[in-house]
Amino acid sequence: MSTRARPVSCHCRRFKNRTTYEKGIYLRKFALLTSVCSFLAFATFARAQQFDLTGGAGTLMSTQNTTASQAYLPPPEKGGTYINGGFDRIFKNRYGYSAEVAFRAKQTLYNNYEQYRPILYDVNAIYAPILGKKTNAIFMAGAGGQSVLFYTGYTGCYYPSGCVNHLDSNHFLLHLGGGVSYTVWRKLFVRPEVHYYYIFNNTDVFHSNNVFRLGVSVGYFFHRD
Repeated sequence: MSTRARPVSCHCRRFKNRTTYEKGIYLRKFALLTSVCSFLAFATFARAQQFDLTGGAGTLMSTQNTTASQAYLPPPEKGGTYINGGFDRIFKNRYGYSAEVAFRAKQTLYNNYEQYRPILYDVNAIYAPILGKKTNAIFMAGAGGQSVLFYTGYTGCYYPSGCVNHLDSNHFLLHLGGGVSYTVWRKLFVRPEVHYYYIFNNTDVFHSNNVFRLGVSVGYFFHRD
């Protein structure tokens, strides 16, 4: 569900939103949830044929909304450095499941006046065929969500029609992804990858529901004999 934006009449007026302290609590709770998921993943490791831990970085790309007719257009959801982390569990038949989270490393400005940070997370069914002695592919499909955190206050508004007071938003998403892993040393591998997100009602905040993430992950895999 998302909260619609509401206009602010004063061009330089500060607005009421969550404090930085409250944002910190939110991020700590999110980190705790991620840690719990990682613990559960390790608990099931003993029954898996292969278990991968991954971490990396990438950036977002977004398609243009050519049907928009608003005078005040939402900005594109693209650019910036996104940090990602996750795990894959792969069985003997090369099918399995995975989970991943990606978040913008630094806050950025929404239409040059309001700071925000997107967080994307998903769980997937995966297929990881072996392509060679050191190479395998991975294909994933699943669902998740996007949280966009807006931070308190702005110092100035330069739009004649006024600025917009945005509140934090959460949206459901569908996810497709793929990559190719190459083992560079023992059980350490590098994986270039691409991800596609269809984010429902993302045009409440940004100009398109379609978002791509391109990046590279580094991982370590465990085998069960």
